[in-house]
Amino acid sequence: MALDGIRMPDGCYADGTWELKMHVTDLHRDVSLRVTGEIHIGGVMLKLVEKLDVKKDWSDHALWWEKKKTWLLKTHWTLDKYGIQADARLLFTPQHKLLRLQLPNMKHMKVKVNFSDRVFKAVSDISKTFNIRHPEELSLLRKPRDPKKKKKKLEEAEEEALELEGPLLTPGSGKLASEIIYIGPVKGSIYSSPGLYSKTMTPTYDSRDGSPLSPTTAWFGDSPLSEGNPSILAVSQPISSPDILVKLYKPQSLLDKAKINQGWLDSSRSLMEQDVKENEVLLLRFKYHSFFDLNPKYDAIRVNQLYEQSKWAILLEEIECTEEEMMMFAALQYHINKLSIMSSDNHMNNSEKEVDEVDAALSDLEITLEGGKTSNTLGDITSIPELADYVKVFKPKKLTLKGYKLYWCTFKDITISCYKSKEEAHGTPANQMNLRGCEVTPDVNISGQKFNIKLLIPVADGMNEIWLRCDNEKQYAHWMAACRLASKGKTMADSSYNLEVQNILSFLKMQHMNPDSQLIAEPITTDINPECLVSPRYLKKYKNKQPGYIRDLISARILEAHQNVAQMSLIEAKMRFIQAWQSLPEFGITHFLAKFQGGKREELIGITYNRLIRMDASTGDAIKTWRFSNMKQWNVNWEIKMVTVEFADEPSLAFICAEVDCKVVHEFIGGYIFLSTRAKDQNESLDEEMFYKLTSGWV
Repeated sequence: MALDGIRMPDGCYADGTWELKMHVTDLHRDVSLRVTGEIHIGGVMLKLVEKLDVKKDWSDHALWWEKKKTWLLKTHWTLDKYGIQADARLLFTPQHKLLRLQLPNMKHMKVKVNFSDRVFKAVSDISKTFNIRHPEELSLLRKPRDPKKKKKKLEEAEEEALELEGPLLTPGSGKLASEIIYIGPVKGSIYSSPGLYSKTMTPTYDSRDGSPLSPTTAWFGDSPLSEGNPSILAVSQPISSPDILVKLYKPQSLLDKAKINQGWLDSSRSLMEQDVKENEVLLLRFKYHSFFDLNPKYDAIRVNQLYEQSKWAILLEEIECTEEEMMMFAALQYHINKLSIMSSDNHMNNSEKEVDEVDAALSDLEITLEGGKTSNTLGDITSIPELADYVKVFKPKKLTLKGYKLYWCTFKDITISCYKSKEEAHGTPANQMNLRGCEVTPDVNISGQKFNIKLLIPVADGMNEIWLRCDNEKQYAHWMAACRLASKGKTMADSSYNLEVQNILSFLKMQHMNPDSQLIAEPITTDINPECLVSPRYLKKYKNKQPGYIRDLISARILEAHQNVAQMSLIEAKMRFIQAWQSLPEFGITHFLAKFQGGKREELIGITYNRLIRMDASTGDAIKTWRFSNMKQWNVNWEIKMVTVEFADEPSLAFICAEVDCKVVHEFIGGYIFLSTRAKDQNESLDEEMFYKLTSGWV
């Protein structure tokens, strides 16, 4: 009698084989195979396909180990090497699955994504499909849940799904990468093309500045996502109803913002490893607020999606702004909406003209890592500019100064020296402040002629608070620009100083209200929809007024502010909006709840592109700031979830992450360090291994 059919108590057969249970997801079938531990994964899949005897392309399928949440992608490894035994259950499933992506413009796309790739690689492929350069700035976020609302059907499920694009090709590989379905109404015809990317469409880049040598339209061919019909991704669509703002989740506090940030996916693991299901809704967002080489000539879609993310952040009150700033943002939105509608029909005819306008009007609007362009003037080399003027200074909580006091102040290098008078400027200063590593916050009210600069200067036991009050916009712009550079350890000799001054003056100019009603070309009765242009907070100010009065009042203010931006081209208005967003005090701060070593209660840790901020959880006030430039190293104790950061010339920082995996915080720190290594003379290829080395943290 043969021994191969005799089953032993441990489940194995007498000949050393055992049954491996597998489920084929496409066929909804359970299959068992007789195997040994020495068979490799490739052999298992071959046996399985032979046993199924179904004519089908199985090339995209792979084995997934449910219990261990692991893809078995190393097909040369044996079952023994993976540790798979008779109690294991494997899934034979496609690696590419559909995701419902909500883009920064709040539109939903169905995209076929590789669920076995690390999220960093998956986002890179998605970005290539959408023609978004620098995918390292983006990532995937789980949709936040509004605790006040019960779970309900997804609103987007009620919208009609319209298939726009067939299979897409990964550049250079010929493998199926993505399939796009746009969810929602689309203006214009449906186009068909062989794919957004192919071997012949792969763009080339200038080795000197990293910009594409081919025009953007050539990357897409006749795809509906091309600049030939950019109504989906490259053109902003106005908000159709204020009800949309009411339905969307709005964080009510800094703690709510911190909870949203718990949802960032781990870039070093695959979607399946993080329990992402097929057809699940994920948010594609600019995760890192460090926008490198943002070039309007090549980044039409990237600029628009950045504009959309900034627009929704302001409307949903994810970032604070003053009422004057809100009216400026509303005026820019109104202007962009008008131009978008006008240009959607004749975009192809005007594409060359727009490129010329970009060259002419946006030469000083490029947004780079440090926010400026290079300049080769001899003055930058031979001398360091200085500021000297009478400035009012206020030191809160100091008994000696109960209000603003006028000083003759000089700003040299990164230090402000205060003297009682101009004549004493050659003597010992009454007060001196080194601004390296300080927090710089504007406090401006144009109509009230208030131009204040709040400085939080790091000291051994925390931060010293100093306020500077300037007399006018010009003085404020120069001193504010100098303070911002000094906080980064840079002087006014830096090439970005003059550009920073001009940007501040431009930002202030856009907030001016023109009292001359004759300059308002459009009547107040125009369909301006002010409820869709300002956040609900500013509408509540007039809750006791009649709705018609509110509309007229806010519409009038928006149209007044519109006079300052009415001459801008579409792309310039979007860039100005992004730039104004970057100028807000809270811009780029990602909050997490944390408990600091030695602290008695939970506080916030804020992470930006160049520093860490310890913050009061209730007020958001900065308690202490640490610059990345002064950081030696950071470590994570995975057992107790503690992050420790060591600095060159100050005590180390240690905190335990609360309500969030410390891996998320660790990845933000490492991610910003990774982004800081980018340079224009590099090619466009990403050093993925360096990213994982800085962010994964696995031993």
